[in-house]
Amino acid sequence: MFECVGYGAESAEAPVAPFRFQRRDPGPKDVEIAITYCGVCHSDLHQARNEWQNTLYPCVPGHEIVGRVTRVGAEVTGFKPGDLAGVGCMVDSCRTCASCREGLEQYCEPGFTATYNGPEPQTGGHTFGGYSSHVVVDRHFVLRIPETLDPAGVAPLLCAGITTYSPLRHWKVGPGSRVGIVGLGGLGHMGLKLAHAMGASVTLFTTSPGKEADAKRLGADAVVISRDPEAMAAQGERFDFILDTVAGEHDINAYLALLKRDGTLVQVGAPEKPLPVHVFSVIWRRRNFAGSLIGGIAETQEMLDFCGQHGITADIEMIPIQEIETAYTRMLKSDVKYRFVIDMASLSDVAPKAA
Repeated sequence: MFECVGYGAESAEAPVAPFRFQRRDPGPKDVEIAITYCGVCHSDLHQARNEWQNTLYPCVPGHEIVGRVTRVGAEVTGFKPGDLAGVGCMVDSCRTCASCREGLEQYCEPGFTATYNGPEPQTGGHTFGGYSSHVVVDRHFVLRIPETLDPAGVAPLLCAGITTYSPLRHWKVGPGSRVGIVGLGGLGHMGLKLAHAMGASVTLFTTSPGKEADAKRLGADAVVISRDPEAMAAQGERFDFILDTVAGEHDINAYLALLKRDGTLVQVGAPEKPLPVHVFSVIWRRRNFAGSLIGGIAETQEMLDFCGQHGITADIEMIPIQEIETAYTRMLKSDVKYRFVIDMASLSDVAPKAA
């Protein structure tokens, strides 16, 4: 075991604050990474505050991790010290169920092991995430990061990037596809970039007229203000595929009506309350309403390689770890374009209390 420094929450009421804890030393199949950047996901806030009623404390959030390999186990051949590597939302799975055998570890039937707040059999405790100096992960769940990309901008790809890439790929978006992206936030801005790079014609749907210029910079061919009934009606039955990234309450039927026959709307935003679907919204044109969850390890690597080929990273605002609570407050107000990333070099100024 070795000591790590990081930031964690010790209860739902406590702020995320300096924290020391123990990591396991790398085993034969493990990779140790010195973390340089960690993205800030809304899930981090949900988990730190126990909003899903399943948090294991102390909780060290962070599942958008980029850094340099420092040590590898004796059986590791794909990574060596100095390599640029990443870790996303998963650090293990059963490896034997049908989903795992198909490379769909995100749908592991017993459940994948989350990068934080998951069981860690090696120590008998639970996993700690990327708001920390180092992480130790089984080689199967470590990703190669293209050296051509800004590593800080890559960090959000490991959650926001793969969350949008996976459904676009699964439903075969490409040249000739007419795609709608609902919402322009951390997920939506990645959806625009990726769908555009795949060759699709892309329309952003937003409630905010002021986002048009930015949406077009990010890859949108057109912008529709969803509060405008006439503008929405003009888009009826035009789209092959719609990716809905909105996490708040909204009328899903208004977007289902925009699909062509056999078109698909995929929900990746997670509203707190159910979204009522009128059955004729799907019956009338044999439309599909689906969901999607991140991606498997092979697909995540494919996404990173695709981004490397097309020069795609997230639009980020860099923060020191000491500003994480301020970032959470701003994130709740959607006051970021479009993802916070922690510069983990700021941990050098931390004088944490002992665990």
